Amino acid sequence: MRKLLFAALVAFSACAPKIVPAPVVAAPKFPEYAQPAVPPSLAGSVAALLQSRGWAFFQSGDLKTAEREFGAALHAAPDFYPAELSLGYLELARKDAKAALPHFDRALQLSPKPPDVPALVARGQSLLALNRESEALAAFTAALAADPSLTDLARRVEVLKFRNAEQGIARARDAARAGRLDEAVQAYTAAIAASPDSPFLYRELAAVERQKGDLDGALEHFRKASALDPGDARSNQQIGEILESRGDREGAEKAYARSLSIEPNAEVERRVDALRARAALARLPAEYRAIDEAPQLTRADLAALIGVRLAPLLEGGRRGDAALITDVRNNWAATWIVAVARAGIMEPFANHAFQPRTSVRRVDLAQAVARLLARVEAQNPGRTKAWQSARLKFSDLSPSHLAYPAASMAVAASVLATGDNNAFQPSKVVTGAEAIDAIEKVGAIAGLR
Repeated sequence: MRKLLFAALVAFSACAPKIVPAPVVAAPKFPEYAQPAVPPSLAGSVAALLQSRGWAFFQSGDLKTAEREFGAALHAAPDFYPAELSLGYLELARKDAKAALPHFDRALQLSPKPPDVPALVARGQSLLALNRESEALAAFTAALAADPSLTDLARRVEVLKFRNAEQGIARARDAARAGRLDEAVQAYTAAIAASPDSPFLYRELAAVERQKGDLDGALEHFRKASALDPGDARSNQQIGEILESRGDREGAEKAYARSLSIEPNAEVERRVDALRARAALARLPAEYRAIDEAPQLTRADLAALIGVRLAPLLEGGRRGDAALITDVRNNWAATWIVAVARAGIMEPFANHAFQPRTSVRRVDLAQAVARLLARVEAQNPGRTKAWQSARLKFSDLSPSHLAYPAASMAVAASVLATGDNNAFQPSKVVTGAEAIDAIEKVGAIAGLR
């Protein structure tokens, strides 16, 4: 049989002047490359004999002769993939990864299934040399799937995954900073595919999606980040903000509560307070909610503002005549009217009428403010003493006027302001916005804001 093969080899190589004996290799020139295995069905063929000769020349360092032998093997059997794999190794030995890659691709096409592991590894090495890391990683991963015992390759795969992920994250962040949001989303998505259990990737992707206006995607990925990292206060805050923007007050408040249970945050606390305030406002009568846009504040409006926003200052009121008010039984602000009257902040008139629809003038507001400041002083002695003794000058209100002490105190406390020429404008009707501003300032002085 050997004689027949040799005769065939001679016939196949008839164009050559003579057959050069294959060298005996004692020390392989390229020990990093293992000789490709010949399939049992092709063992003993002319192609296999030529392949064996070529490998001997290759490992002896005679690349030119080795290339001729491998080419002859393919000429003898075009589907002889070990020769394609050997040609790829030969090009790698020449440090020409670009020329090697097509040989490895063809070897993989010709090899039976499952794919040839050495060809996959060699293909990955070529791609790595060409800086095509993501493709190299795919080749190495396929080789590892075919042969899990390749521990060295497994370590290389992990390193490549980490490096590939780092590069992908850097690209994603650069794109996000530059405003290339679609590109950033694609880069983050690819990074997540490589590292699906990294919560920070979902968090950063969600932030980009939120910036794009894709709130559904952002919500999904913030929730994924939170599920992967129970200590992620930031993602819960973002979930709360998105739900709040959609009008889901209950969901937003729960998300904020989760965020605060992980980490105190003044901004989140402010948002929770604002949510609760809006919820409380929504439960109040429509008349109350319309006060901020009212061109003329009524006595009922002012009583309601004080009763809602400064309720602690009304505690302890004992004026008995509040129960005798005769004209507020069916008024929307009746509860607060009785409360401010009982506390002595706003008094009924001599006929026991409160006149809830009467417009409030600046002098009326000043008197209410002065009485509220007196309540602050009673609860916190010394806080308003300087304002009580103030004696400011107004161009339109003399010190002998009955309302002068209240006006002077309200202006001295910076709750009310004067107009041009230091005019107090005592008869000017107060708007809803002006009254809210004054009541908020009193609340701040009282420590209620």
